[in-house]
Amino acid sequence: MKLKLIIGIVGILSACGFTNAPSLDTNQEKQDNNWVIGPFLRPEGVNPVISPQPTEFYCPMRKQQVKWEESDTFNPAATVKDGKIVVLYRAEDNSAQGIGKRTSRVGYAESKDGIEMKRLDNPVLFPAEDNFKDQDWPGGCEDPRVAMTEDGLYVMLYTAWNRKKARLAVATSRDLKNWTKHGLAFDKAYNGRFNDLFCKSGSILTKLKGNQLVIDKVDGKYLMYWGEYAVYAATSDNLVDWYPVLDEKNELMKIIQPRKGHFDSLLTECGPPAIRTKHGIVLMYNGKNSGKTGDANYPGNAYCAGQLLLDGNDPYKVLDRLDKPFFAPEAPFEKSGQYKDGTVFIEGLVYHKKKLYLYYGCADSQVAVAVCDDVKKLKTK
Repeated sequence: MKLKLIIGIVGILSACGFTNAPSLDTNQEKQDNNWVIGPFLRPEGVNPVISPQPTEFYCPMRKQQVKWEESDTFNPAATVKDGKIVVLYRAEDNSAQGIGKRTSRVGYAESKDGIEMKRLDNPVLFPAEDNFKDQDWPGGCEDPRVAMTEDGLYVMLYTAWNRKKARLAVATSRDLKNWTKHGLAFDKAYNGRFNDLFCKSGSILTKLKGNQLVIDKVDGKYLMYWGEYAVYAATSDNLVDWYPVLDEKNELMKIIQPRKGHFDSLLTECGPPAIRTKHGIVLMYNGKNSGKTGDANYPGNAYCAGQLLLDGNDPYKVLDRLDKPFFAPEAPFEKSGQYKDGTVFIEGLVYHKKKLYLYYGCADSQVAVAVCDDVKKLKTK
């Protein structure tokens, strides 16, 4: 996808209270980007909005008090309830060193303006003495994405990590504070064929209805995109039991996969819930760059964000895909922490007061927000 240089944009953005231009490669010729959602701009002087703190809670697995968000807070889901933005973020304790070796739990923060956060002292989703401890202990509950039905049921897709297998799991809630775990997303599919599949990052299809992004259907079924290396799809009748979409060879159907020479040359991982628009289905995703075969404009192993357009009637058909990221690491807190090569890992997107708020993990260490004022592209007609 080709994008023109926007003359004078830096001065305009500074006048509007933003310190940086959109994270786009603006040295490209314009093709047809009328479907792309954005630009997303970092508000001046507010980020990061969630950082680690030494809060304690009683861990039912360790049978002791733990500082459950002492090490890192990152990779957030986001939604809206009762006029407030709610951010559900992944938090790691300091029980060990190294990525994937600590225990992750999901924390809760709410905000009236999308920036000033009020946090709960205890996590809202975590490993416990329940029927699912073999799935999520000791690694924990990671990287949530949340979408809401029209009748107010919130559905969370998260990674259950037992330090042996990472698998996509489902939980539901009416109040975002009390969650019911339902187990593995693909547990009942094809006689258990995908029970042990390494899988994560589920993005349910939504649409803007009134002032809320709500879960949508295709041909009478719920749809999600999922995957870390490649992007796949799955359908469901009830939002709990999901069936991966298979190709003509009865294998997992790949929607997209990494591309040499691009920012997503190592992996393509689903971001926040997909959105139906009048142009089709827009899926935002996270791309990891290869230092050897990727885009030399970005560091090796850097995470940047891309967008993908799919056919609204044939949701597995790719219509367009950005060649350059629409959002990339720029700020110092996005280039420090656990991923010093730079990471903006997008997972939470909400419509609030006629703006879009994009919440993302910064180098697997903190949570930040970027804002889009142009929401016309969310229209379905």
